[in-house]
Amino acid sequence: MMITHDTRCALDAVVDLLNTAPEGESPGAPDSLADLAALGDFVRRNDISDVGTLGAGDLTAVRSLRARFAQIFAAGDDRTAAEQLNSLVASAGTTPRLTDHDGFDWHVHYFAPGASVAEHLAADGGMALAFLVVAGERERLRRCEAPDCRHAFVDLSRNRSRRYCDSRTCGNRLHVAAYRARRREAAG
Repeated sequence: MMITHDTRCALDAVVDLLNTAPEGESPGAPDSLADLAALGDFVRRNDISDVGTLGAGDLTAVRSLRARFAQIFAAGDDRTAAEQLNSLVASAGTTPRLTDHDGFDWHVHYFAPGASVAEHLAADGGMALAFLVVAGERERLRRCEAPDCRHAFVDLSRNRSRRYCDSRTCGNRLHVAAYRARRREAAG
């Protein structure tokens, strides 16, 4: 599957945003997007450009957007996901435009100039998710299969076989536990 750099960045930002939610963490974990400082860290971590001074309204809007993205990830079928994406992208007031900033070659931004951080994320992230639906690849939007993890991820493996958000943590931990259980069973 061919994904452009800017689409990949938008998908990564959507996944990162989803994983700030308490349900993306272990049970009882705090919201990782609890205040403006955390929102500022999120914006910097994802290199979100053209974001002005962040305010309380931005935090509320981004949290609301996070819930909308979670619904898209959980959609039962392409039609439902498409309806949700159409609504999301329309509400962001998309204005596609070509740009080449910060050392990146030409790419498309879908957010309007002067858009809020939530509108920016909704437009670019919504379009990136829409490209997956159009390509018939919505099943790549996944949640980690580890029993104590619900992190979101986009499975970009060639054969769509990824099961864990991070193979070094969740995947290895479960594989080691299964190996030890087999060893105990064989020894006992």
